[in-house]
Amino acid sequence: MASTASTAPIRPARRATEQEQTTNSVIDPSARVHPTADLEADVQVGPGTAIWHRAQIRRGARIGAECIVGRDAFIDEEVQIGDRVKIQNAALVYHGVTVEDGVFIGPNAILTNDRYPRAITSSGELARAADWQVSPITLRTGASIGAGAVVVAGVDVGRFAMVGAGAVVTRSVPDYALVAGNPARRLGWVCACGARLVDPATGAPAPAEPEPGAEFRCPSCERRYSYVPDPEALLEQSPVTGRGGPA
Repeated sequence: MASTASTAPIRPARRATEQEQTTNSVIDPSARVHPTADLEADVQVGPGTAIWHRAQIRRGARIGAECIVGRDAFIDEEVQIGDRVKIQNAALVYHGVTVEDGVFIGPNAILTNDRYPRAITSSGELARAADWQVSPITLRTGASIGAGAVVVAGVDVGRFAMVGAGAVVTRSVPDYALVAGNPARRLGWVCACGARLVDPATGAPAPAEPEPGAEFRCPSCERRYSYVPDPEALLEQSPVTGRGGPA
């Protein structure tokens, strides 16, 4: 997955002006905001966060600590973003989305908010805010959304799940699941560190539809998981310290 990088400098965020204080914007002094970024009123930006060229952060959005918001990214009104989140170049995150800690959103990914979009009402008038209903999306801790993927309104992406590049996610994704395609389908399972899980006996990739109680191993960090059919999810059996995930 691509990373946000630029050789152009970004300036440290200045202290809030009198006007910003009036509009309740709170930008931590250690945050870095490029001069071309557009931050509306009542925006909060946490410590150590970097916001790059031409990013737009709309009214009421909350961005946590140590985040990266890439060039030309769009963060809509009242979007909630946790700590250590990476939002890559030109990603679009619309109103109604909640992003928990440690989430990766790849370049040009789109998180939508309307399952039945129309420009006009049935009587032909321009549709206004009161004419449609927001269908929220939640990206759980550690999830990754690949480059160019679309997450359709009204679904959740589980903890440490991985959505492949270009996928179209139309239904919720379980914790640790690997999905890809249009519509996105489960291909297997991934570790908290990102590696694909395997059968400990054969080394074959974990199947998309495991048997209840099936166990899997990470070939990279040696974490072990077992499959629980209800709810469809993996449970970590042997937490380890070290690379790429929680202890």
